[in-house]
Amino acid sequence: MEPQGTIVFTTVGLPHYGFDVFSVPVSPDLDDPAAQLTERRHTDGTSVNFNAQFVDEGDSIAFVSERTGSARLFRSSSRDRAPVPLPAFSDSLFHDRPTVRNGRVFFVSAHERPAEPFRSWCAVYSARLDSGETARLTPPGFADMSPAVSCSGELVAVASYGSAPWKGDFHELATEVVVFRASDPSRRSVICSGGGWPAWAGESTLFFHRKANDGWWSIFRSDLTAELENAGGPDAARRITPAGLHAFTPAAAHDGKRIAVATRRKGSSYRQIEIFDLESDKFLPVTERISPSLHHYNPFFSPDSGHLGYHRFRGEFAPGDSIVPHLQPVRSPVSGLRMQRLHGTFPSFSPGGRFITMNGDFLTSPGLMVIRSDGFKRWTLLKEPSAFYTAWSPTENGVIFTSIGPIFDSAKATVQIARVTFDPADLDGSRDEEVKTEMKVLTRADAGNNAFAACSPDGRYLVFRSGRSGHKNLYIVDAVEGETSGGGVRRLTEGEWIDTMPVWSPDGELIAFSSNRHDPSNPDVFGIYLVRPDGTGLRRVHVAGPPGSAEVGRERLNHVCFSPDSRWLVFAANLGAVTAEPVSLPNHFQPYGDLYACRLDGTGLTRLTYNGYENGTPTWHSGSDVPSLGSLSLGPNVGEKLRGQFDEPLWITCDV
Repeated sequence: MEPQGTIVFTTVGLPHYGFDVFSVPVSPDLDDPAAQLTERRHTDGTSVNFNAQFVDEGDSIAFVSERTGSARLFRSSSRDRAPVPLPAFSDSLFHDRPTVRNGRVFFVSAHERPAEPFRSWCAVYSARLDSGETARLTPPGFADMSPAVSCSGELVAVASYGSAPWKGDFHELATEVVVFRASDPSRRSVICSGGGWPAWAGESTLFFHRKANDGWWSIFRSDLTAELENAGGPDAARRITPAGLHAFTPAAAHDGKRIAVATRRKGSSYRQIEIFDLESDKFLPVTERISPSLHHYNPFFSPDSGHLGYHRFRGEFAPGDSIVPHLQPVRSPVSGLRMQRLHGTFPSFSPGGRFITMNGDFLTSPGLMVIRSDGFKRWTLLKEPSAFYTAWSPTENGVIFTSIGPIFDSAKATVQIARVTFDPADLDGSRDEEVKTEMKVLTRADAGNNAFAACSPDGRYLVFRSGRSGHKNLYIVDAVEGETSGGGVRRLTEGEWIDTMPVWSPDGELIAFSSNRHDPSNPDVFGIYLVRPDGTGLRRVHVAGPPGSAEVGRERLNHVCFSPDSRWLVFAANLGAVTAEPVSLPNHFQPYGDLYACRLDGTGLTRLTYNGYENGTPTWHSGSDVPSLGSLSLGPNVGEKLRGQFDEPLWITCDV
């Protein structure tokens, strides 16, 4: 039987993007810094719209949108008219980088599962616009992303892992730049062994980005022969942009005299679009002259190079979606399983499923909140942002457990488990109303880092992670009295490794948790373990491969949660590698993090999310009293104001 119920989870950053696609004319006035540029919006302000290309010389663009609950392809001729879906795969939850040429759309999809874990699901396909007939252009067993199609539509360039497994890279992908003919995709030429995001100028020149040896992301150029080989010899590429600034995601003008790039410069926190003149070696600022305090991403030229496009936050007062909803439906690959994206972190359902508690962003938003499970109302329980992780008591509607202190700190940092009580009758009235609470600390102040508490089904005990011994292991404590007056704590696990994020099964039989006990010296690998509440029956859930295999040794599995019937586990995992170049996106700490489910013995592995973002902190409830997928807007003004607040990749620095 497939998993059932409703899973609520968090996606880093995405709810705040508010991306729309814009363009500006490229005219001689661009050389005049005093000239005013007129920006045009091409998309309608619904959801998140990005990674576009012009379809023809008019206003029509092909782009990616999250408006249907997953990344799908659309064509738009005007922001005032509804976009039209482009042919692709109805069962795919991830599409990217559409380009229309000669009656076909070329794009990335991630619907075909590789034969082994730790391989990207991404491959390049084409679909006929008239019939919808599709063809896979990436060979079986290979992984391709970031396709670029030449003006003739005959040549395709990709960033490719080839047939190699993913090695865990995500700051700078270990991809090759590969070229093939659309009519014969099996004959592939490796143009450069390191690089990504290729862009064509004509039929024989490729530009692409990679990090140079001096630490600056830069644009490189390769010229090809008629046989699609590098004219300068294997791996020959000439650096185009200078040191001293980062330049990524190039697009080339049709005459090869200019390229457009996204840049990060010293003294600025914002990613901007600039044109680099290849004859004068000079940069011409574009978007900084229009929106200097916004990030701009992934430029593209019109076929005649008369217009330059990109995507950015649409603006607080622009027409379109202007609210970050508390809950938003996400398309699920499992028919009986509903998926909801939460504007918050570490959610937990109330006993009857009517409410969800959650934390904020740990910086500015309230530390502990409650929303109705239909997303229409929210209440604040703790205003200070220092709370993290939540567990609603399964037996008491007015009791929530959380952690108070710095998140992800050392074993000896002072972090306390708190029991927060309130009157459930107060969960009524207007949105954002503050609810009166009482808080009781259940752990000793001198007991180090105590966090990630989960409650037993009978509401009597908590299992939690503590660093009181100098190592982060699991303990059990009375859920009402705590360790000072409730008989102390009982140690559940012991060892010089990390055991963390425990969760109690709804039937009370097992506790699941993440641990690196199989490789204690490596803080980047975590497997899922099960143990009985009395400490017996410890076993590992092998997900990526059999015991002792190289694959199982690479698992990074966190945020585990039981299904309501205690038969399935849901967790965040690195099993599917990356699906998009992280340098082309805002910041994600773990852009390979997707949600998966499996049975308690590791069988039935099912991928639940497919995107280039970081997904995590799931919670699972049996109820289905949530908005349908057909209603992505949960009503007027239900949520927070959309302000486009997100970070650039934190691993990109100008202190080189």
